[in-house]
Amino acid sequence: MQWTEVTVLTTTEGSEMVSAILEQAGSAGVMIEDKNDVYLNQRPEGQWDIIDEAIAERIGDDVRVTGYYPVDERLASAMASIREGISGLRAQELPFALGKLEILTNTVDEEDWAENWKKDFKPIRLGKHMVVKPSWCEYAPQAGDHIIELDPGMAFGTGTHETTGMCVRLVEEHVRPGQKVIDLGTGTGILAIAAAHMGARDVLAIDLDSVAVRVAKENVENNGFAEIIRVRQGDLLDHVDEAADVVVANIIADVIIALCGPVKRHILPGGLFICSGIAREKKGEVVSALEAAGYQNLEILDDGEWTAIAARRP
Repeated sequence: MQWTEVTVLTTTEGSEMVSAILEQAGSAGVMIEDKNDVYLNQRPEGQWDIIDEAIAERIGDDVRVTGYYPVDERLASAMASIREGISGLRAQELPFALGKLEILTNTVDEEDWAENWKKDFKPIRLGKHMVVKPSWCEYAPQAGDHIIELDPGMAFGTGTHETTGMCVRLVEEHVRPGQKVIDLGTGTGILAIAAAHMGARDVLAIDLDSVAVRVAKENVENNGFAEIIRVRQGDLLDHVDEAADVVVANIIADVIIALCGPVKRHILPGGLFICSGIAREKKGEVVSALEAAGYQNLEILDDGEWTAIAARRP
């Protein structure tokens, strides 16, 4: 089968918005190639690089956000959606640069595509004990390591972005054995799996997107947590009537601002709301919204241009 590879040239700050456009157009996942991530992930804190120096040179100064679309009757509609989304981005007045926003296309065979992914991905450490690795990579665990196995595939989210990395750190710090966790907007399920590794007895992983739900279910099963993690499609506020010790939401600042009040009924008294995907310039707004909603004891992490917060419900 053939696929159309669509790459948009942008900036680190614009990569998340471009990713959303590609996903909304039907890509079951996106790959972000950012040489800043290469250097970030080669910090001397025991992390591994997800892509090596040679790939950093190939990437160049543009951040490349890539999605894949089957060459069939849906392709024309997908391309029209991407062009419309990128045009909408160009029209926005934002406090940061979005780069060229040039759209590049290439046709690839599925076998060639899969092999190209494998060349680029290696194990990466998140937090102190979580190691994300593709199934084909050999890795000798260190004492206390928890292995999360995720293959690139068409929907790959390994946590290389700062937002997911900070969420994993907060999950490691705050999730206790026997607790119940809700992962809102689970994506590939990486945070739900991390919570299960930390001993959560019950995890609800929920997402509006049907593709994310399918991929998360596969990843949960492949990592041996099908008895602990329930993956469900829907909206937490409309379809779920349960509460947890910890609710995790790695989404975007505006959604967190809107959700932080209503989501409290899904957090047990004394429980935590861990939220990420917050652009640094939005941090003050999110903190104000959390405080206005009655959360206390905010723990704030900053990494690059992004912020994550753990806030406690009294």
